[in-house]
Amino acid sequence: MQQATESDLQDKNQRETLIRASGIAVSFGDRQVLQNVNMEIERGRIVTLIGPNGAGKTTLVRVILGMLQPDSGEIWKQPGLTIGYMPQRLHIEPTLPITVLRFLQLTGVRERSLIADLLETLQIKHLAEQQIRKISGGELQRVLLARALLRRPSLLILDEPAQGVDVSGQAELYRLIDRIAEQHSCGILMISHDLHLVMSATDEVVCLNHHICCHGKPEQVSNDPAYLSLFGTRGAENIAIYTHHHNHSHDIHGRVIETQEDDHA
Repeated sequence: MQQATESDLQDKNQRETLIRASGIAVSFGDRQVLQNVNMEIERGRIVTLIGPNGAGKTTLVRVILGMLQPDSGEIWKQPGLTIGYMPQRLHIEPTLPITVLRFLQLTGVRERSLIADLLETLQIKHLAEQQIRKISGGELQRVLLARALLRRPSLLILDEPAQGVDVSGQAELYRLIDRIAEQHSCGILMISHDLHLVMSATDEVVCLNHHICCHGKPEQVSNDPAYLSLFGTRGAENIAIYTHHHNHSHDIHGRVIETQEDDHA
């Protein structure tokens, strides 16, 4: 593991912790979904959470949001912390006659000028009077991002924000998220499978597979065969890989099985 430099430690001491998960464990029946998960998110930092399907990413987000109580462990939140949440998808009844502006006003924010400024920042001001059922998937994602930002959050949680966005739009969306973190001075926790696209907008990568397998700066990412074992061959084509070595495997319930293999074998 790469040693932290003196400047890294000084920088960390100056950063403001917004939320800290300590020893989080969650089971559903006899299936352990999360095991001893520890992580923290700081103001102005973007943390990208990755892992295979069924690894517990959504469960961890639900615990952080307070929607699910863990079996053990705790979530510490900065006093007065405000969280904005952008879901992976939101079903809106296609026959519901509601404009983008009215949809955003359902958050309780009525000031048209405030909403208009936010829509302009997100480059969708022209959609304000559009029926929400008629906008594209990529436009809807930006509307959902606007909805989360209207809470003026200290912490923004984005669950697969590029869902339904074409490839060219994904890169621009991630650049936009990077600017939001800086302009709004908020921390961001982002779930994504598109690590090759979020690299430039990510300060830290956390790999979750029921427990935290590894975490670190995105420049440490490489094509490590140990990491590919989590994703299969599709990972080589679609994801830039974070370098780490496992000294364990998982049983069918996701529990860790310790091994004696050399980490560098």
